[in-house]
Amino acid sequence: MTVAHSVAEVLRSKVELEVECIDRMYLNVYVPQLQHDKGVVGSFRYHRGHTFASSALMKPISDRFVADLESYAAEQKVPVIRFEKGQRKDDVAQEHLARFKGSEGLLFIGKAQEKSRVFRTEGRRHPKTGQRFAWIVSSTAMINHYYCYAVDEDFGPFFLKFGSYFPYNAKLCINGHEYLKRQLAKKGIGFEALDNGILSCEDPKRLAALCETLTPQKIDALLRKWLKRLPHPFAPKDRRAGYRYQVSILQAEFSLTQVLERPVHGRLFFEEVIRENLDLGRPDQVQLIFERRLTRRTPGRFRTRVITDGVIPSLYVDYKKTRIKQYHKEGRALRTETTINDTYDFGVGRALKNLPALEAIGFAANRRLLEVQTVSHDCTLGEHAFQQLQAPVARDTQRAAALRFGDPRVLALLQVLILFSLQPEGFRNQHLREHYARLLGLDPTALTAGQLTYQLRRLRLHGLIERIPRSHRYRLTDFGLRAALFLSRLYARTIRPGMSLIDPQALPSAHGLQRAFNNIDKQIHTFCQEQKLAA
Repeated sequence: MTVAHSVAEVLRSKVELEVECIDRMYLNVYVPQLQHDKGVVGSFRYHRGHTFASSALMKPISDRFVADLESYAAEQKVPVIRFEKGQRKDDVAQEHLARFKGSEGLLFIGKAQEKSRVFRTEGRRHPKTGQRFAWIVSSTAMINHYYCYAVDEDFGPFFLKFGSYFPYNAKLCINGHEYLKRQLAKKGIGFEALDNGILSCEDPKRLAALCETLTPQKIDALLRKWLKRLPHPFAPKDRRAGYRYQVSILQAEFSLTQVLERPVHGRLFFEEVIRENLDLGRPDQVQLIFERRLTRRTPGRFRTRVITDGVIPSLYVDYKKTRIKQYHKEGRALRTETTINDTYDFGVGRALKNLPALEAIGFAANRRLLEVQTVSHDCTLGEHAFQQLQAPVARDTQRAAALRFGDPRVLALLQVLILFSLQPEGFRNQHLREHYARLLGLDPTALTAGQLTYQLRRLRLHGLIERIPRSHRYRLTDFGLRAALFLSRLYARTIRPGMSLIDPQALPSAHGLQRAFNNIDKQIHTFCQEQKLAA
């Protein structure tokens, strides 16, 4: 049996199907006017006509809403289940889904106590008159939440969770792969399903086109459809006055599933990728994958984790509240997925209309991660290319010194280039200064702008970088990325450890290379003695 030993070859020739699709989405459902204390006060005083705003006025609304939910469950003949502490809600939902025979309907309503943002009445005193008065303030409390688990004809299984206390914020959870399966079935396109994925499809082009039909408009329509069916905490009069639910993105997962020809290819891919990319979680690497600049003030953890479930490893790369996860799905597919937990990590608003912008970010991050993994494993250089770097270069009227392999300053430059490998907007002189100085053990202020300009000119004339037109930024060329990866890894993994082993002053070790060199030295010494030659 022969298998592909190159990451590039696995991704190029061993992938039978690629599916790029929105995966899970967790959405905020809220009334914008009721998210701050002044809006709540205005609602009770000017819309509802009360003299004062008080949390006591909220209780009748809450009681009515909860009673309507209980009555609706009885009408639909579905159970109301209280979730136990530590119980997986998805497991309960799967049990009810397995027994559900229709194409659309409510499965059950779940109830759980969770912390939520609420509004309370607080006593205050007027600073001038000293008169006491009540005021509405934002707070948090443990309140009942009602999970409406249902199946939609177009979206498949989903749930809509309501808070039972004013302002009755809700959460909508959908799954893009379940939506995709429903669309394939409705179109009569044959497919084989993975758990939360697609294993095979008789028409991959139409499959890709259907992935693009999950739009903000369709998601919003799903919410409106089920808000009409389920009990609503706000009366029609409130909704006509503008107190209507809006949708924002709390969490979104964007996945790339690559179905492999044989399971062994996926296993091989991970063995190679994990060995070569354990440093992807460093801030200087993460900022390249996500196209974001990081500083010391940037919050969050930046790390790479390898988690093994049984014998199957998973690779995690974290950036602020965002994560890329890569794993071998069900022994058949390579799954790369970016989960965005805060859209502001990328300077994008949370409104549902921004979903296309987040899709571009998430899918691009998946592709860039695979690109780095491919190039890092297949960064070979030819003899001619290597010798080009070892000699001075002249272009037009400009000259630059050689980039000699082994020179500490050259190696530092190459390592810095790797950090900038996936930064499409490029890097500046000042970006180079910080990383370059750190690798040389210098204070960045010790390097002048002229010294950095000299190094940038060397890299540019040797073809490792190029200037972005009409800017003072630079980006790596394809040759530059391969050269930086190959020469840096050759030195770090072969030359430096190898020289430490063959050094006569090195500490004894059991390594075969050191034993071989010691044996050669001994044999030469013996030969010289036998021939009566001076050592």
